[in-house]
Amino acid sequence: MGKVQELSVALKNNKVVYSPAEFISGEVRIKLAAHLNFKAVKVNCSGSCGVANKANDTAWQMEEHYFSSTLVVADKGSLIAGEYTYTFQFLLPATAPTSFEGLFGKISYRIRATVETARFSKDYKADKAFYILNLLNLNEIGDIEQPNVITMTKKFSYLIVKSGVVAFTVSTDLKGYTSGQIIQLTTAIQNKSGKDMGNVVASLIQKVTYKSKRLIYDLRTIAEVEGSGVKSWKQAEWKEQIIVPALPQSSLRGCNLIQIDYFIQVSVRSPEILVSLPIYIGNIAVNSPPLTPSRQPQPSPATLIPTAPPAEEVGATGYQPMDSIILPTKSHSQQQTLSPHAFNFTSGFESNTSGQLPGPMLCISTGATVPYYADGPVVADLAENPLILPPEYSSWAYPYDPPPTYEESCSSANSSMSAGN
Repeated sequence: MGKVQELSVALKNNKVVYSPAEFISGEVRIKLAAHLNFKAVKVNCSGSCGVANKANDTAWQMEEHYFSSTLVVADKGSLIAGEYTYTFQFLLPATAPTSFEGLFGKISYRIRATVETARFSKDYKADKAFYILNLLNLNEIGDIEQPNVITMTKKFSYLIVKSGVVAFTVSTDLKGYTSGQIIQLTTAIQNKSGKDMGNVVASLIQKVTYKSKRLIYDLRTIAEVEGSGVKSWKQAEWKEQIIVPALPQSSLRGCNLIQIDYFIQVSVRSPEILVSLPIYIGNIAVNSPPLTPSRQPQPSPATLIPTAPPAEEVGATGYQPMDSIILPTKSHSQQQTLSPHAFNFTSGFESNTSGQLPGPMLCISTGATVPYYADGPVVADLAENPLILPPEYSSWAYPYDPPPTYEESCSSANSSMSAGN
């Protein structure tokens, strides 16, 4: 250990998470085993973002720095053997983005204490990491309380000479959610063909975009629900729920190198159909009453009334008018790990009367992202707050092609409708 037996940084009240424009304070502790001459004892508070081209690499290709402030807490002098304490305080900038750590980059903050010694001697350093949470208030996003709806009609061919049409209407009850809330997903399907459709799959997808010398996309399936297929000449409605686990918020305001997006993706493999609905994940929930039936998304009249099949198929299939059925769910990735009861047990809360589950007060992960918070007060003493880790994510292997945006989905839907006409 040498002359310096201990050099450490302690934050006041053991607090680890701060808000922008908040003061961060603490003390530097030094324990000497022998006399030490020094030039200065300094404390630096800094924040930055780095992005690499390789996963889990710290050789940053792109960087941006948010702030760096240094205090000299002791001038040139000498110290005898013993213990010493120096206090410090910094004001965090109001524009600091939320802390984040991912495969290809991170936003990190630290306090560094340095004991500068004489020339050609070794300097002593100690670091202490802390986190910043720049809250995303969903109520600041326009039309956030409105249902999210998209309709797609696709014409496809089968059995070489035959063709059919599938009409999709996918909707969610809101456009933004917080951890612990339930996404109410409704999918209306019309199979206007003589071919049975494959199973319908709905997924909550996280897309993290890293801006390096090239754009890198990290896609993760957070939750997945699978429903049965729709038989030929049938129309069906599929209603499901997805519980939002502890997740980092959408966007990272103040950061230009990392972007986080979420969307609901509904797909069928046969015929190949893909619909994407962008949603927001925030920290402060939408302050609106539960949606009434009159405010639920309604399919257009053209979608409600089934049309006749292509003329060449009527005789071959013995066409019958479409029957409307309720589509059953085959599997749900959250049935075991994130059911409402399991979530309540994990977080220590009970669900409220609105059917909305409150999120955990403090969620710090040792995995891909730190920290993420839900609505509610933050308690700084980690000894009294059990850490709540997110579920294991399945990750697609280096997906450099991003999923379609909302605008692209709409454009694709319009093109398919035009082709069908």
